[in-house]
Amino acid sequence: MHESAAQIFINALLANNFVLAMFLGLCPFLGVSGKLETAFPMGVATTFVMLVASLCAYGLNLLLTYFNLDFLRLISYIVIIASSVQLVEMVLKKYSPALFRALGIYLPLITTNCAVLGVALFQTAREYDFVQSMTFSFGGGAGFTLALVLMASVRERLTLSDVPSVAQGTALSLMLAGVLSLAFMGFAGLGG
Repeated sequence: MHESAAQIFINALLANNFVLAMFLGLCPFLGVSGKLETAFPMGVATTFVMLVASLCAYGLNLLLTYFNLDFLRLISYIVIIASSVQLVEMVLKKYSPALFRALGIYLPLITTNCAVLGVALFQTAREYDFVQSMTFSFGGGAGFTLALVLMASVRERLTLSDVPSVAQGTALSLMLAGVLSLAFMGFAGLGG
């Protein structure tokens, strides 16, 4: 079955959102979504890493398949992702030290973000061509950013509300994540 680029994008963005439908990448979702000023840049950084990882994984998969070295796929993808994160860290540290400090430990944790690894593994398993792979990774990154921004927006709004003490903190964050996830389940079937 050949999926169009639009179907792949909508599917990765909404119907099969990595965070809210597949539950991948929850660590930064819960950790960085406290403020909009850190949530959006984290989403953009993760999207960039997803695009670079997807591009490299596509080429590397062709090479590994040609030489019959498929068993090296997973470790190779991890090396690509770690290298991409290092690049993002260096750029942020040089050009935006305040944002670099604000993202804190969550920036290097992009390396172990299962959503980023999921992009590379899913596109390989689905045998996407180059354009489909790039569309899938951009849609996945945009969906990740959307989830972070939605959660941060709601959490910022709730800081101005009178929330009972029993529901504050982690309990409230998990309840919000559940409600957002339920809302995104309404997109099931939209991507074809």
